Formats: sequence, C-alpha cells, structure tokens
Amino acid sequence: MDHHTLSVLVEDVPGTLTRVAGLFARRAFNIHSLAVGVTEVPGLSRITVVVEADSHQFEQITKQLNKLVNAIKVVELVPESSVQRDHLLVKVGADAAVRAQVVQAAELFRAHVVDVCPESLTFEATGTRDKLAAFLEMMEPYGIRELVRSGTLALARGPRSLTDRAPAR
Repeated sequence: MDHHTLSVLVEDVPGTLTRVAGLFARRAFNIHSLAVGVTEVPGLSRITVVVEADSHQFEQITKQLNKLVNAIKVVELVPESSVQRDHLLVKVGADAAVRAQVVQAAELFRAHVVDVCPESLTFEATGTRDKLAAFLEMMEPYGIRELVRSGTLALARGPRSLTDRAPAR
C-alpha cells in the first residue's frame, strides 16, 4: 500500500471535519495524518489528509470525498510535484554530560532548541516524514521523553492555488 496525500478544499462550516473523518471511519480507511486550517479565501478551509491505500481504495476515497456536500475540490498531491512537510516537537534527555553532543546531532537536521532545562532539551524540527524519522532515530539513544507531530502540510508546486477556479462563494 502507498501513502497518498490529498488536499481537500471545504466550506468552513461546523461539522465538515466530522463528515470527512466519518467517511474514512465508515469505510475502515486509516488516516495516517490529518491537518486542517484556514485558506487565503474567507469561508474556505483546507484539509490535508495522508492515507495508506492501494489504487482501488484510493479511487473510492476520492470519489466519496467528492460527494460530500461541503467539499469544494479534492486534489492528490504527489511528492514529485508538491512541497510536503511535517512539524515535530520532541523532548530529549540531555544532562550536562551529553548536552553539547545532542545539540550537535540535532543541528545536522536543522532542528532548533525551543526549551532547555537541566535534564532535557526540547527541539522543533520541520521536514519530510523521512527526515523527521531519521532525526528521531538519531535522538533515540538519548531518550525521547515526549513527542508530538503535526499532520502533513502540503502545497502543489508552481503558481496555481487550490482555490483557483473554485466555485464563487
């Protein structure tokens, strides 16, 4: 099964996210990542969802999303023609003896220290799923104490926008 990233332009009204998530739940599709936010157009939101599915399942997902009343536009964002990033905050054990070593390792991934205490450091990192997985693997020996990740955020490359040619509101 492959990971597919969908960008869904929806009306920004109560219940829309529930309907989208319910569509996945009713059909037993697992959502790998979900991010929702406002767009540059008032009254519209963008849902970025990453789902693991084979080609037949993925086709069913897109057909069902297009049937939703509040869905305006559904687009698959393939990695080759889009920019996709995840955001991560991770608290790592780092006493005085290993602190410099941990910071140096984090700098290889362009991670930034956002909190310091005597026993730990908290880092912020942004990148692809693979980059963040490699960063976490590098931090594992120091002891990951806490971790939180955003869903994938993605935009198509080039000048066009998802809201281009969206129906007038």
